[in-house]
Amino acid sequence: MHFRRLSNRLLHVLGRIPLRLSLLAIRPIALFNHRLYMALLLPLLRAAGMKLLGKPRFISPNAFIDDFSKITLGDRVVISSNVSLLVHDYSLTTAMIAADELKGPDVAIIRPITIGNNVFVGWGAMLMPGTTIADNVIIGAGAVVRGNVESRTVVIGNPFQKITTIDELLEKHRKRESNLEVREDRK
Repeated sequence: MHFRRLSNRLLHVLGRIPLRLSLLAIRPIALFNHRLYMALLLPLLRAAGMKLLGKPRFISPNAFIDDFSKITLGDRVVISSNVSLLVHDYSLTTAMIAADELKGPDVAIIRPITIGNNVFVGWGAMLMPGTTIADNVIIGAGAVVRGNVESRTVVIGNPFQKITTIDELLEKHRKRESNLEVREDRK
């Protein structure tokens, strides 16, 4: 029985090698043409089992996604550099060892991550297992997010906390508009 589990795990890992190599191969393209990079990336993500409910705007080549098949992304999602999407939690193994209850291999609790439409995830944010982010959300740089993030909010920090709403942020920017340097990207 143990050999069967080990061989299934090995096949799973080996089967992911071509995917990981393909992801590495297209990374440099993001440096000079992010639209081409995204056009190449999205079919790879689908092949890896990621559920795309729209067309993500950008996923940094430096983002870490530990299990593509447990991630659902909505339309116009931006995942910035050094963001981690973690769907596994091995703390159960540590607790079981401490209680002298672990009798077999390490165990992980797996919980998916769902990101709604029009979500911006800032640099270095960490999305923990079981996180659900509703539509129209901004996750600030470095935030550690676990649980549910309600629609139309801006969250920051570790642990994350709501600091404002999308509407309040937009109003704030409108008041400062003459003092802001703004760049419009081409379509």
